[in-house]
Amino acid sequence: TSSAADSFSFVVNSAVQKADLPAGAKDGVTYLNNGTSVIFNLLAPLKNNVYVIGDFNNWQAETTGFMKNTPDGKRWWLQIDNLTAGTEYAYQYLVDGSLKIADPYCEKILDPNNDQFINAANYPGLKAYPTGKTTGIVCVLQSNVAPYVWKTNNFARPKKTDLVIYELHLRDFLAAHNFQTLKDTLGYLQNLGINAIELMPVNEFEGNESWGYNPSFYFAPDKYYGPKNEMKAFIDEAHKRGMSVILDMVLNHSFGQAPMVQLYFDNASGKPSVNSPWFNPDAKHPFNVGYDFNHESAETKYFSKKVMQFWLQEYKIDGYRFDLSKGFTQKNNPNNVAAWGAFDQTRIDIWKEYYDYITSVDAGALVILEHFADNSEEKVLSEYGMMLWGNMNHNYNEASMGFLPNSNLAAGIYTERGWASPNLITYMESHDEERLMYKNILYGNSSGNYSVKDIATALKRQELVAAFFFTLPGPKMIWQFGERGYDLSINYPSNTSNDRLSNKPPRWEYMIEPNRKKLYDVYAKLIKLRIEQNVFEKSSFSHSLAGAVKTIHLTDAGLNVTVVGNFDVTPQTTSLSFPNTGKWYDYLTRDSINVTGASYNIILQPGQYHVYTSKNLNSTAQIPDVEIDVKKDGEYFFNFPNPVTDETTVAYKLINPSMVTLKLYNFLGKEVQTLISSKQAAGEYQFKWNLNSISKIGTGVYFLKLQVDNQSKVHKIIVNN
Repeated sequence: TSSAADSFSFVVNSAVQKADLPAGAKDGVTYLNNGTSVIFNLLAPLKNNVYVIGDFNNWQAETTGFMKNTPDGKRWWLQIDNLTAGTEYAYQYLVDGSLKIADPYCEKILDPNNDQFINAANYPGLKAYPTGKTTGIVCVLQSNVAPYVWKTNNFARPKKTDLVIYELHLRDFLAAHNFQTLKDTLGYLQNLGINAIELMPVNEFEGNESWGYNPSFYFAPDKYYGPKNEMKAFIDEAHKRGMSVILDMVLNHSFGQAPMVQLYFDNASGKPSVNSPWFNPDAKHPFNVGYDFNHESAETKYFSKKVMQFWLQEYKIDGYRFDLSKGFTQKNNPNNVAAWGAFDQTRIDIWKEYYDYITSVDAGALVILEHFADNSEEKVLSEYGMMLWGNMNHNYNEASMGFLPNSNLAAGIYTERGWASPNLITYMESHDEERLMYKNILYGNSSGNYSVKDIATALKRQELVAAFFFTLPGPKMIWQFGERGYDLSINYPSNTSNDRLSNKPPRWEYMIEPNRKKLYDVYAKLIKLRIEQNVFEKSSFSHSLAGAVKTIHLTDAGLNVTVVGNFDVTPQTTSLSFPNTGKWYDYLTRDSINVTGASYNIILQPGQYHVYTSKNLNSTAQIPDVEIDVKKDGEYFFNFPNPVTDETTVAYKLINPSMVTLKLYNFLGKEVQTLISSKQAAGEYQFKWNLNSISKIGTGVYFLKLQVDNQSKVHKIIVNN
C-alpha cells in the first residue's frame, strides 16, 4: 500500500592525465578567449584526484571537470570553455571525492552562514549562494570586469620620519561599517593632519564582525565592508588627500575556514597534517592562534609573496603592518616566551627575504613589524629598512595618570635603543592596549583639589602626554579616537576580557564637547608642527624624560624647539636651559617669553605644559609685546607687554560710567591681589602695574579679571619674574 524510491549517482574516475601547466596560467583562475574560457590552477600535492565543480556544470563531478595533474604531482589544472563573458560563476574544488574547498586565490567568496547578515546597502546585488547544490564556502569568478579607473596617479608617500599613522578598525570607526562612508569621512582625518591610515585586517575572515585576525582568504576583501571597487575608491581618495594606506596583514597563522588548512588536516588530532605544505601541526611559539604557518617552507614563502604582491599592485596600497611577526620562526619555543623573543638569525633571514621581495615589487613600500623581540634583533631589522612597533602604552599611561616611578618616556626614542635610523613607530594606544583616558578616570592620581580622575583634568593630561609624544623624533601611531580622549575600556561593554573583541560605539558626539574638541585641536597643531618643521627629522636633540618635570630640546638651523611639562599632581619649579636667548613663542597658547640668560626659571602647575619655538609660528594671532593702537571703537581689555617681566600696562575702555574692579588670579583660580576697585567715568584707561609691588607673585600663568558693573572679562598673562 506504500512505496519509497531513492537514487544515487557515481563517477568512475579515469586515470589522471599528466600534463604541464599551460604557459601564462596564474594561481587560481586565468581568463582566456575574451573571457569565455578559464584555466583553474590549484596547488595540492599528494592528492589523488580533483574535480572543479560549479555553476557551469550544475555542481556535478563530471568527466569534463576532472582536473589534470602536472608531472611533478603538485598542481591540478583544467580549462573550462563556453562560458558567458562577464557573468559571475560560483565554483569549488572537490578533492579526493569528499572534500569541497574554495580556491585559496579567489577574490570573492560566498559564505552560506554569514552572507545573509551582510547589509544590502553595504554590498548591493550580492550573488546568491547555490543552496541545495553544494555545501561550504564557494568562490566567484567573473571575466571582462571593467577595471577601476584610478584618479590619483601621482601620489607621493610621506617621508618615514614624518609618518603619523592612524590605526583604524572599520567596524568600530563608523556605524555604517563600509568603505564608502570611510571615504566620505576622510576630511576628519585630513583636518587632524594624518598622513597614513593603517586598516586592521580587511581580507576575508571568519564571520562578519571581527577584528580580522582570524583570516581565511587572503586575496578577497571582506564583503561585509563593501565591494572591492569601493575599497579602491577609498584608497584613491586617501591618496588624493596625501594619505598612505597600510594594510594590517596576518600571515603568522590562518583559521579553519581557510582552504589551505582544510586540504591537509588530520581530523583525528584536530591539527594540520604533517604533510601540509604550509602549516605546522603544532605552533612553534607562544601566543599563537589558529594554525601556525611554517615560513621556512618554500610553499609558504611562495604564497606569502603572492599575497604581498597582490595588494601592492591591484589595490595600490602603500605597505603592510605584519601581525605577530615574531612568530615567523621554526625554533620550537611553544611555552617559553623569553626564548621565543631571543635573537633569532633564522627569523631575521626570513624577514630580510620578504622585505627584499616587497621592495622589489614597490621600492617605496612600508614594511612594519609587530615584533617585540630582543632589541638586538630589532636593531638589525631596523637597520635593514624595516619599521617596528614601539609599545609605549604603559609609560605614557603612568605619566598621564600622574604616577612618576614608571613614567620614563625615553624608550620611545630610537637612539635610546641604539638604532641608527628612526624606524621605531611609537604609540600610546593601539587596538591591543587599554585606553589612557579609561585608566585616568578609574585610577588617576590626586593631590588636594587636583584629581586626574576628573574628566576635564584627565583630558588636559592627554594634551600633556601628546605634547611629549608628537615632539619626539620618529614616526608615530594613533589608535582611533585617542585624539578625543576615548574613555571606554578595551573590554567594553562588560569590562571583562570576554568582550575584548566586541563592538565599540564610535562616540562621534565627543566632537561637540569643548574639552574633547580642544584635545583634537591640540593633536592637530602638534601634528602640523612635526610634519612641517625639519627639526623633528634631525638627531640633534636632548631630553630629560624620567622625572616629574620632563623636557625635550630639539635644535636645527631653521628652528629650535623646547618642550616642558609637569607630570606631577603638585606644582613644580624648574630651571630651563634654552638653546638660545631671545624671545621664545608658546606654540599652543600664542604667548611668548623672553629668555635673557643661561637658565630660565618657571613654575608649572600640575599638568601644565608648554611647547616653545624659537620662531613665531603663529604670527597672525600672536599677542604683541609692544604698545599697540588702542584708539578704536567699542570696549576693549588687554595688557602690554605680555609676557611680563617687571612692568606691564593694562588698557581698557569704558562706554558708560561704571564700577570697575581689576583682580589678579593664579593658575588655580586663587585671588592674588586687587589692583583696582573704584567708580570710573566713561573713557579710555591705561593702568601701569609694577610686579615688584606684589611680593608673592612668581613666574607662571596668571589671569586678570576686569569686572565692569555686572559684566566681566578675563585675560591670561604670562609672568617671567
